[in-house]
Amino acid sequence: MSAVLIDRPAAPSSPQRLDHLQWLESEAIYILREVAAQCSKPALLFSGGKDSCVVLRLAEKAFRPGRLPFPLLHIDTGHNFDEVIAFRDAHAAALGETLLVRSVEDSIARGTVRLRGELDSRNAAQSVTLLEAIEEFGFDALIGGARRDEEKARAKERVFSVRDSFGQWDPKNQRPELWDLYNARVHPGEHLRVFPISNWTELDVWQYIAREQLPLPSIYFAHEREIVERRGLLVPVTPITPPRDGERIERRSVRFRTVGDISCTCPVASTATDVPQIIEETARAELSERGATRMDDQTSEASMERRKREGYF
Repeated sequence: MSAVLIDRPAAPSSPQRLDHLQWLESEAIYILREVAAQCSKPALLFSGGKDSCVVLRLAEKAFRPGRLPFPLLHIDTGHNFDEVIAFRDAHAAALGETLLVRSVEDSIARGTVRLRGELDSRNAAQSVTLLEAIEEFGFDALIGGARRDEEKARAKERVFSVRDSFGQWDPKNQRPELWDLYNARVHPGEHLRVFPISNWTELDVWQYIAREQLPLPSIYFAHEREIVERRGLLVPVTPITPPRDGERIERRSVRFRTVGDISCTCPVASTATDVPQIIEETARAELSERGATRMDDQTSEASMERRKREGYF
């Protein structure tokens, strides 16, 4: 009696393990899709900065080839670096996405923002303009690029962070996010702040930029700029941040690790002119990017937490 040969299916190959960037990317895409599925009118905060560029690329991966299911929104202080604003407009236009811009200048004109002087920092004043934009458009979720490693108060945030009807954040009243289950329900007038890259580090961001070959504003790379040294920081010399009596202007090779309002954003000494060199510098850095470059973060953790309670990003 001849033997009967039975074809056996090949043993399934073991699943390919994700590297750390693929894992972070997968988590962020899942979060973005949860926002689109659960929220009726979200928006993605896009300033042209490196973190918002990363979140925008993640949104492309989550929803392309279709259009993004939310507009881009930027709150412009009027004191932003020209290079960043030009990049913001060009990048949004190249992607064919809707960019909404609301200005602190308009809030000043309406009288809802009052500053002591023309050169005062407008960083905290963004909260008012942001809340006005939320009310204007009826947004129930804002997607941002904040990360927990940036600053202690931000480390307290959930991924889906509820803001009350006054735009305020209560760090003691947050929802559990066990097993990556997110609850986007809000009462009328409330909204969410959603942070898809909460678990990323500055080094992760730059490694992802390298992998995706993301374009960025030129000020992230080393260039020569006039600066003065002030309280251990390199303050850029601009019409908004002029030198004080006794300060000596120097021309140094610098780059920006983070970008924001000119009145509070400082560069660091650097000769890194490309992304691999920046990755090497970042791996050696001993201070967080905000701790090393933000004048308004030099006071205390309580200062940032107070601003976040009042509606800050």
